[in-house]
Amino acid sequence: MIGRGLVVLGLFCVLTACSAPRNLFVLLPEADGSVGQVTISNAQGQQTLSQPWQATGMDSAEQAPKAPQEVKPEKMEAIFQTALVAQPQPPVHFLLYCGADSTALTAQSKKQIPAILAEIQARNSVDTSVVGHTDSAGSSSYNLNLSRRRAEAVGQLLVSQGVDPDILEISSHGERNPLIPTPDNVSEPRNRRVEVTVR
Repeated sequence: MIGRGLVVLGLFCVLTACSAPRNLFVLLPEADGSVGQVTISNAQGQQTLSQPWQATGMDSAEQAPKAPQEVKPEKMEAIFQTALVAQPQPPVHFLLYCGADSTALTAQSKKQIPAILAEIQARNSVDTSVVGHTDSAGSSSYNLNLSRRRAEAVGQLLVSQGVDPDILEISSHGERNPLIPTPDNVSEPRNRRVEVTVR
């Protein structure tokens, strides 16, 4: 994976003058500064990267990965500039809320439609998902159908504003995957939603 996460490239003389491994692995922070963890391993040994801008590597598969070192962000961004520029933008998520037992969007949610359209156009999106959800009031089969109708209604709204229907992936989760977990048969406005993700 290149970009926010792990950058992997074969390089010479990166960390210090000609002391860097030929194969370098760098753990980059997410946009919010958080990081995950990755373990680089081969038959000779392993190293785990868990801090932003940590790096390890080896010259060949016959060598164990070297002890992690922290590298300066500006140096890595300069070295990996081409790879970083080439990575896709992170997806943008929108939450649209519906009325109870309805596919109609709330007034506040309707105001987000122009931003969704602008994001689709700016990215020249070919992959936008529209996922319907419900709260737990009512039967699960009814809610699955209602969530599908909500997603389809938002999809039709986007198409009516010029979005190519071929880029939309319409799906529904019913009452599964609630934003706010509740017991069964609970009316929760924040779970009555359509999630739009523009990639």
